[in-house]
Amino acid sequence: MANRPANAGAHSAGPQPGPAAAPPPVHHQDVPRSRRTAPGRAANPSPAVRIVAWLPYLIVLGGAVAGLYMAWQGARQAGRGAGVVGAALLAAAVARLALPPRYTGPLATRGKALDVTAFAVLGAAVLAVALSLP
Repeated sequence: MANRPANAGAHSAGPQPGPAAAPPPVHHQDVPRSRRTAPGRAANPSPAVRIVAWLPYLIVLGGAVAGLYMAWQGARQAGRGAGVVGAALLAAAVARLALPPRYTGPLATRGKALDVTAFAVLGAAVLAVALSLP
């Protein structure tokens, strides 16, 4: 019993095989360039395209911040502020739906259908809350 490995079970009959050989390393540099970029997106867009791609995002962000600021001013402005936030989210849905993928910038986080649906549902929900406020 002294020659048996510590992890050998009571039913083992003889020496256990040694450890398996390690798998070969994976080199991710060998991935084809066509699979490195998202479909519909350029590998290296020009600086002008990168700047224009941020504009829809900044417009939506500005609208959301303006609506939150309005709602922060007091109870009388809460409905208007929520309405501005809801309108900004609906504008994001329209921008994501209408713009080509290279101009959507940070608005494009997932698939087009999921992005448009999420922005539209959230925008409609916030607008419904805004309409229910006095």
